[in-house]
Amino acid sequence: MSARNRELLGLIPVAVLITAGFTAVFIVQSNRIGDLSLTYGAYFLAVCVATHVVIRIRLPYADPYLFPLVALLAAFGLVILFRIDESLAVKQASLFVVGLALFVLTITLLRDYSVLERYRYVIATLGIVLLMLPRFPGIGEQINGAYLGIDLGPISFQPAEAAKICVVIFLASYLGEKREVLVVGARRVLGIVLPPLKHFGPLLVVWGAAMLMLIVIRDLGSSLMFFGAFLAVLYIATSRPSFVLIGMVMFVIGAWVLSSTLAHVGDRVEIWLDPFGKGAPEGAGQIAQSLYAQADGGLFGRGLGSSLLELPGPFRPDCAQPFPDCGSLLPAPHTDFIYAVIVNELGVFGAAAVVITYILIAERGFKTAVLARDGFGKLLAAGLTAVFALQAFVILGGVVRVIPLTGVTLPFVSYGGSSIVANMVLLALLLVISDRARRPRAASRPPDPEPLEARA
Repeated sequence: MSARNRELLGLIPVAVLITAGFTAVFIVQSNRIGDLSLTYGAYFLAVCVATHVVIRIRLPYADPYLFPLVALLAAFGLVILFRIDESLAVKQASLFVVGLALFVLTITLLRDYSVLERYRYVIATLGIVLLMLPRFPGIGEQINGAYLGIDLGPISFQPAEAAKICVVIFLASYLGEKREVLVVGARRVLGIVLPPLKHFGPLLVVWGAAMLMLIVIRDLGSSLMFFGAFLAVLYIATSRPSFVLIGMVMFVIGAWVLSSTLAHVGDRVEIWLDPFGKGAPEGAGQIAQSLYAQADGGLFGRGLGSSLLELPGPFRPDCAQPFPDCGSLLPAPHTDFIYAVIVNELGVFGAAAVVITYILIAERGFKTAVLARDGFGKLLAAGLTAVFALQAFVILGGVVRVIPLTGVTLPFVSYGGSSIVANMVLLALLLVISDRARRPRAASRPPDPEPLEARA
């Protein structure tokens, strides 16, 4: 069976899943079964098949499992959001279609991803500017103490989602060109191999500017993603564990300084260490409530739509915003704590299926990096996969209290347009790299020049 037929076959169980999920929610919420769930499943399958046709035409050799796995996460997210609030699912479905449109546009216009190397400094500058936008007066939007989004009237988005792709492109391009110099020119100081500052300096300047802006806008979740992606690409490019060790030491020192100087960072660390303490800072109840919800789910969960999310009338506060922004038993169930909803309703087994899906996407992304035939493609695929996997780990780890909670979205599952659109572009770049990597050499080799006799 060809790769594209396997991709098409993989979309069928996704459509069955979303149909079954909507049916289960309908049964619990209204005690009826209608054909509306079949309609939703058919719409989702039609949109995915249309995208598959474009992939079949433009990228015939691309990885056959990445798109179905992403569609699976998106379908799962739509079902959970529909269970929380029907209007959220409708908006998320529209945003998913917008993301697919940009996905198609990317794979159609970007015929050769190596062209991105030529504009690496322009792309890096664009990424830093995007990170600065939330601090601009008049358009910056503050959310829970962090400057995450910009508001342009009818349009609002979080620019850090797009900036992560820009920074990864720069890192892959620069390290793809300078990695040999960084390794050959490295010097050993006190048993630690240090790269030459002459060639490592520009990389540190651009990366440092991005990290500084993330600190300024207080988006610590994105800071962790950027830092992890930087170390991952650096290690893959140089194969020097000492570089990663230096980076980890810098991270520990920076985390300690930030937790000591920035109040909201220190509060999150205290909440992480002891969310049930009497003297815990404000916001500790969110983590505590999330842990209670996950424990209540057990192994098999309470069932889709069966858990109590919305506070009953007598206990409902006076809310200026509708549910789930206000009046929810579990805070932010559609964004930060959507994984807690999944564990509560589908249990450990259902939550494990979500985690395994992310692991499979990461495995396919890193396999694409291994198969890529050029240095830039290898580093770009590895960097994009690393930042995607780290984003999932950061939010999952925060909800289950492995690390302090940070405000990033669960890719393709949480409600959020910026995340789903940016990650669709990320997926498109991975598939473009995969298509060239898997293409037979005879098909990927440029045509031989026409003989002089034929030109005459």
